[in-house]
Amino acid sequence: MLQRHFSGTSVKIGVDANRAATAASFLHIHGFINPLDIACFEKLVPKTRVVSDKIGVAILDDGMQHITVSRDFELVTVNASSPWGNKHLLPYGPLREPLTSFDRADAVVIHHADMVPNERLSEIESKILDMNRFISIYRSAMTPARFFKASNMSCKLHLGVICEKIVLCVSAIGSPNSFVQKIAKMGASYVDRLDYSDHHQFQDEDIKMIKARLENLKNKYGSKPTVVVTEKDYDRDSKILGRLDPFEVLVLCCKLQILDHNGCSEESFKKLLTRSLSSTGKI
Repeated sequence: MLQRHFSGTSVKIGVDANRAATAASFLHIHGFINPLDIACFEKLVPKTRVVSDKIGVAILDDGMQHITVSRDFELVTVNASSPWGNKHLLPYGPLREPLTSFDRADAVVIHHADMVPNERLSEIESKILDMNRFISIYRSAMTPARFFKASNMSCKLHLGVICEKIVLCVSAIGSPNSFVQKIAKMGASYVDRLDYSDHHQFQDEDIKMIKARLENLKNKYGSKPTVVVTEKDYDRDSKILGRLDPFEVLVLCCKLQILDHNGCSEESFKKLLTRSLSSTGKI
């Protein structure tokens, strides 16, 4: 999905089990450049031109636990719907680090902040500040932008296309509730769901189960239902979704939005990142 979104840009995507080693290999192959120098170059050349093939910023997903990796900025994300789980570390719980590790972080983003009450968000923020009272805390949400047809990516549709329709949400993501609730707010007459475990690879038996659920919905409501999947699930295996024919499959595209709260906004978030890079003068 990232490769598709960043196609034609200077962004490089590295995928491997050992992400730190992959990042190191990219830096070795391409070299690196001060990101502030890139900003200066971009003022002098057209934006469509790639100034340098060298890497200016390396972003390591799930990198906090790699304690031997040198880093300039530590950003922690917290799922507002289930921030701490059972408070245990992997494999007994969902945490990759103990909560005390917030004292090593530079900023926190509370994701799916639009899905929980403000009182709950305040509790989460209070817990974080107990660990690091100087940390910057932001709130974010996935904002639906549009649909496209799984059978034809170039066919882009507005969000109102599912209004008054019977919809079956099929997903294999970490937070399916957020996905389903957003679809329900778009005016569908009925929303059903099939949730699979995160990163699940759809198999033939899954397609049979999905088609059986679709047939039941069709018989119950007297109209052909529409399948809606996430963009992440589409890119994991777009071909297998074609086996749901003759049912229409739509893919929901969302954008990450930093929500304004207590002076924290998308603009202040960008400034925080820029200050961090400016103070280090390195990757």
